[in-house]
Amino acid sequence: MQFEVWAPQAEDRVTLHCEGATHAMEPDPRRAGWWRAEAPAGEGARYGFALDGGPVLPDPRSRRQPDGPDGPSAVVDQERYEWRAPWPGRGLPGAVLYELHVGTYTPQGTLDAAADRLEHLVELGVTHVELMPLCPFPGRHGWGYEGVSLWAVHEPYGGPEALKRFVDRAHELGLGVVLDVVHNHLGPSGNYLPAFGPYFTDTHHTPWGVAVNLDAPGSDEVRAYLLGSALAWLRDYRLDGLRLDAVHALHDTRALHFLEELSAAVDALAAELGRPLFLIAESDLADPRLITPRAQGGLGLHAQWNDDFHHALHTALTGEGQGYYEDFARAPLAALAKTLGHGFFHDGTYSTFRGRSHGRPLDRTRTSAHRLLGYTQTHDQVGNRAQGDRLAASLSPGLLACAAALMLTAPFTPMLFMGEEWAAGTPWQFFTDHTDPELAEAVRNGRRREFAAHGWAEEDVPDPQDHATRDRSCLDWSEPERAPHARVLAWYRELIALRHAQPDLTNPDLADVKVTFDEGARWLAFRRGDVRVAVNLGEKPARVPLGLRGARVLAAWEPVPAPDADGALSLPGESAVVLLRE
Repeated sequence: MQFEVWAPQAEDRVTLHCEGATHAMEPDPRRAGWWRAEAPAGEGARYGFALDGGPVLPDPRSRRQPDGPDGPSAVVDQERYEWRAPWPGRGLPGAVLYELHVGTYTPQGTLDAAADRLEHLVELGVTHVELMPLCPFPGRHGWGYEGVSLWAVHEPYGGPEALKRFVDRAHELGLGVVLDVVHNHLGPSGNYLPAFGPYFTDTHHTPWGVAVNLDAPGSDEVRAYLLGSALAWLRDYRLDGLRLDAVHALHDTRALHFLEELSAAVDALAAELGRPLFLIAESDLADPRLITPRAQGGLGLHAQWNDDFHHALHTALTGEGQGYYEDFARAPLAALAKTLGHGFFHDGTYSTFRGRSHGRPLDRTRTSAHRLLGYTQTHDQVGNRAQGDRLAASLSPGLLACAAALMLTAPFTPMLFMGEEWAAGTPWQFFTDHTDPELAEAVRNGRRREFAAHGWAEEDVPDPQDHATRDRSCLDWSEPERAPHARVLAWYRELIALRHAQPDLTNPDLADVKVTFDEGARWLAFRRGDVRVAVNLGEKPARVPLGLRGARVLAAWEPVPAPDADGALSLPGESAVVLLRE
């Protein structure tokens, strides 16, 4: 078997250590900084590389880390798995996504256990599962954003074979699979990349320290490393798309931006495989160039998360106005109306949170609405609260129904966070399992300091290293069968079915969305073709002028009378309705 590694940092020699034997590696004359060697090895063989007589380190391109990030790598035969389900692919237009964390979706916290629960998503009407990061990280439990070994699957989740079984089962059920990948930082624990080459640069800085090297000397190979990893997930595991974490932290001053290069490579792979593939960015830039096609001068990503919609909806529901919610909270229904029809709230407007103008307008005539993801909750928006409390912890079922109606009938591609569909009573908290005691203590203390600055007592902030914090965050699968959860789940199913059945609800034209609202009375209504949606966030009934004299109720959280002679609807407090003009 051929082994190779990019190790320009090696001054004299690189040795391959495989199954107890040592093999000298030779420089590759075709590629500067690369070393190669032949050695007998089969599936599961343990190996690693030593530079200049130093310790044996795992392969930066390891396909498996059976003993965790610090242990030896293992050989994986990608052709060994026999796929059951033929899969033509499933694109993003018309999709309903479901963000899922493998470690807490079930108490077992494995890919196989999660696969056993996929029929629930089919019954819900979801089209794609978006898995939070799977790369190896320290310990057993964590969110996954401190992973290393960008080709490997976290062993406690089941390793690479378990991911293939999960994807196969999802495809058998007609579900696409999206994976959250982190290119903006790695580790820190278990991160041995700096020993091999200039994977990082102090030319730029991120919230996690020095930046990944996308534009400094040596960056050609670093970019190839990230590109190769992304394409491997899509090709070898038959994934349908990738979610790119915090792309605003990918600092790149090159004429050809890394994201443009990645989008071109993914589109080329889609053409080669004959099935649709897509990239979804997490970005706080409010910059439409991310999702503008390359032919039109953009970076060519296929979609992005839209935090502006979330922030407007959150403030309208909760009244919270701290931090980045401040500008939205001044007139939350006006902010919500703007995002529904224009995508971004901050489109060149002043951001109090940032202390400067922020964002840029979307061209509504050229930007399909499905390129923006809309959501009421995500792992970030729940887990980065001090106690990981979901909306269900503080809102009535009626307000949760309003939130669901707005998100699932909005022009954006909707995304649910696991458990929200039944108003899960379990929190989703920040948890880690760092094996380095100093790092564990630093994370614990940092979390407490962060929330102490916002008035939280130390004892009220869960210890991320306590295994009970993870256990509290696991979904309770007995909830969907009992009140009030069962009613919320039925409402989500009804709304998602409507979205699939009514073409107006997947119309990608943002300019076609017409919104009216009353900030004081706390109602908002919008029109999408022949479909009308109205929500009353207030406690008292509201008269909503829809201009409809003939309409059929498609879905209603509470019974509503027919529109009056003036075409106005009397909408009960904290309720939502979807109507079809006749």
